[in-house]
Formats: sequence, C-alpha cells, structure tokens
Amino acid sequence: MSTQQATGHEKVETNLGFMIILTIIIVSIGGIAQIVPLFFMKSTTEPVAGLKPYPALQLAGRDVYVREGCYLCHSQMVRPFRAETERYGHYSVAGEFVYDRPFQWGSKRTGPDLHRVGGRYSDAWHHTHLMEPRSVVPESVMPGYPWLAEQLVDGDLVQHKMQVLKDWYGHPYTAEDLANAKTAVAGKTEIEAMIAYLQGLGLAVKTVR
Repeated sequence: MSTQQATGHEKVETNLGFMIILTIIIVSIGGIAQIVPLFFMKSTTEPVAGLKPYPALQLAGRDVYVREGCYLCHSQMVRPFRAETERYGHYSVAGEFVYDRPFQWGSKRTGPDLHRVGGRYSDAWHHTHLMEPRSVVPESVMPGYPWLAEQLVDGDLVQHKMQVLKDWYGHPYTAEDLANAKTAVAGKTEIEAMIAYLQGLGLAVKTVR
C-alpha cells in the first residue's frame, strides 16, 4: 500500500519549530504594516488644535488618578458609536492623547467613561463624590478616597516630572512653566489636584450633545 506524499501545508503543521518561525514572520509583517504608517500620520502624532501639556496641578492629579487605579474602572476613550457619543459626547481622537504618558484609554467600564467629564460637574460635586460617592450617586460601587484631602502635592516631584517630560519626550513646557510649578501646587491637596485633572479632561475637542 502506497503512502500518500505530505502536502506543504501538512509539513508545516507537523513541524512545530517551522510553524512557530512562520507564525512570527507573518505576525511581524502584519504588525509592521499596521503600526508603522501611524508614525507618519499627523492625526495620530500631532496634538489637536488648542491642546497643551498638563499644567502642574493637573499633572499631579493625573499621577494620583493612576496611582489610585482609577483606570481599572473608568475608561477614557469614547468610541465612534451613536450610543457612546449621545451619552458621553464627541468620540475621542488620537491627537488628544499626545501628552498622555501612559494613555488612560482602558477597556473596562465599571464606572462611566471619563474622557469628556471636564466641566460637566462643579468642583464641589467632584469633592463630595471622591469623599463619599454614594452621597451623590446612591447606586455607585466606587470606594471613597478621603485620604486625598489630607495629603499635599509634592511640588519638587511635579517640577521634576515636568522637566523629564520636556527633556525626554518633547512636551512643550516653557521655562516659566517649570519655574512656577512649585508655586502652582503649593499647599494643594491631592484631592484638589485630582479635581483639576478631571475638570480638564476632554476639553480640547468640542463636545457634541
């Protein structure tokens, strides 16, 4: 009885090492074709009109946001679907995240998306919500963050981070921005910094309701 000659496809499937090499090559080619062009598209590498790097207090608030793990329950990326834009506002565009390191897009929404939350609530509302969420949103499962009202922002650290962002990543901070960083956060609590950060989110692109 004759043995049927293996096809090229069968040879690949039965040779694990060869199959791994081919898979890596194919994935690499596909990745390069998808990713490399993005570096040459202005819409993904240049900030949208009016976007500026985070000022000192907002930058400090963003660090608190990341430290406390807010991104685990709140995304910051409004998808271009009607259900999303009607609830949150204009869909997010790449040019809004040029100064976000790291970005806070997220994919998990235990709570609402926050990318267009800037200006929607008063500072007092945010303060109350961060201290005791259920006093303003009874159904909320978010924990309170009362310690943020007791901890002061470290001006030296904020100034250093701004200098690093300028030197290493090209964020357009001016000498005046850097010189005034400590003064801008002097005596400010972390809850004030967090509120400043939230109030600035998503304002570069006009919200459409």
